[in-house]
Amino acid sequence: MSSEEERGQEGQMSYKDCRGPLALSKGSVFTPYHEVSVDENKPATLSCSHSGFSSARVEWKFVQGDITSLVCFNNKVTASYKDRVTFSENGISFSSVTRKDTGSYTCMVSEDGGNSYGEVTIQLLVRVPPSKPTVNIPSSATIGNRVVLSCSEKDGSPPSEYYWFKDGVLMPTEPKRNRAFSNSSYVLDHKTGELTFDPLSAVDTGAYSCQAQNGVGSPVRSDAVRMEAAELNVGGIVAAVLVTLILLGVLIFGIWFAYSRGYFERAKKGTSGKKVIYSQPAARSDGEFRQTSSFLV
Repeated sequence: MSSEEERGQEGQMSYKDCRGPLALSKGSVFTPYHEVSVDENKPATLSCSHSGFSSARVEWKFVQGDITSLVCFNNKVTASYKDRVTFSENGISFSSVTRKDTGSYTCMVSEDGGNSYGEVTIQLLVRVPPSKPTVNIPSSATIGNRVVLSCSEKDGSPPSEYYWFKDGVLMPTEPKRNRAFSNSSYVLDHKTGELTFDPLSAVDTGAYSCQAQNGVGSPVRSDAVRMEAAELNVGGIVAAVLVTLILLGVLIFGIWFAYSRGYFERAKKGTSGKKVIYSQPAARSDGEFRQTSSFLV
């Protein structure tokens, strides 16, 4: 085993040594490795030893982001881990790890009834091969515009790096230094998986695929999607504008013609409310009564 890193042949584990213990008060806590890497579904051991404690109480704490849980409490494995974790004075052993076990494990040792305390933290990385990447590639894009192709996958641990292929050929990071891609202007980001053309040119037409790899298992490539780099259709835009203007002119002429023929006035009269017609009464002699006025509704 080297001082920097050791990889087990059967368990596929690797370690990085810890340059000294963390000691608080009289007791000291040690670990030979501050980082442990292991493939998913393989066993893993996190080592922790101590000195200076006459009656030591050992606890293990697991932290992953905002989640904190106890693996061992008072020298005993907790219920949630008892089926796959074994505790000993020299550390804890997993019979099989999953990707959810990736995180920080702190070995905390205290004097039972005393003041001595010490701790050390170990990072566990569960290695997971990448899944098939998901890509976002337009079927057609306009020459001269900025176009972004994206690629991602969520299973790989450590996080995957991404490489792009055009028509089955690996795209170089610096296209201007490669004769086959010297006429193309793009930027590759292997961390985010983005392929940015700025600007897009006619030579960029082709079938694109993305490959994810993280050193665990085999690289995985997406399906190829063809992108056409098309010229801006100026004639089509002009034709669409002319058709719109013609339709607008016909609409305006129709409204003017209807007004000039009085169609709107007739419609207004036809929908007016009831009218009352009143006629003045004619002169009549005293004592004579008859209907002299009428109302027409």
